[in-house]
Amino acid sequence: MTGDDPHPDLITDDLGWMLGVLFRAHLRGAEHTLGDLPGGPRGYQVLVAADRKPARNQGAIAEELGIDRTVLTYLIDDLERDGLVARRPDPADRRSRLVVPTEAGRAAARQRREALCQVENRLMAALTEEEGATLRALLRRAACAAQAVDPLTDLCAVAEEAADRAPARRRPAARSTPRSGTTRRPTSP
Repeated sequence: MTGDDPHPDLITDDLGWMLGVLFRAHLRGAEHTLGDLPGGPRGYQVLVAADRKPARNQGAIAEELGIDRTVLTYLIDDLERDGLVARRPDPADRRSRLVVPTEAGRAAARQRREALCQVENRLMAALTEEEGATLRALLRRAACAAQAVDPLTDLCAVAEEAADRAPARRRPAARSTPRSGTTRRPTSP
């Protein structure tokens, strides 16, 4: 929206709409580019997260990426089965296992990163190189600040808080058990 536009477009001026359009376009390109990896785009993010120093355990990776620990366990199992990551004992805590990429995993991540850069360049084609760099820097700053304030370790609690702050409307009755991010099985009548 510009300051001299008497009729702003409330949709295209909405941050959620803008982020949603870019997210969906990025996701489509990422799924096409990364779809051959176990877990697709999520598997790629796990590979990249596992290749950071110092090595981290599954819990730390789950928190950083906002992935449920149970889901992450299955994803790491698949990546490990394909020889892309390995679990190693944590020398600081014998109960913990560090997730580290194999050489094949590092090569796969490098190769996919190059292809993903092409997807991102197409998304940013309407911007100059300087504008693209500025947008990335601003998004990184906003994302890091949001992650620091709300690390999203319990997405259900975040959603429930948002629903509690929403204008009054008819909502289902409260659950008797806390949400843990796992799928609940239906109860028999």
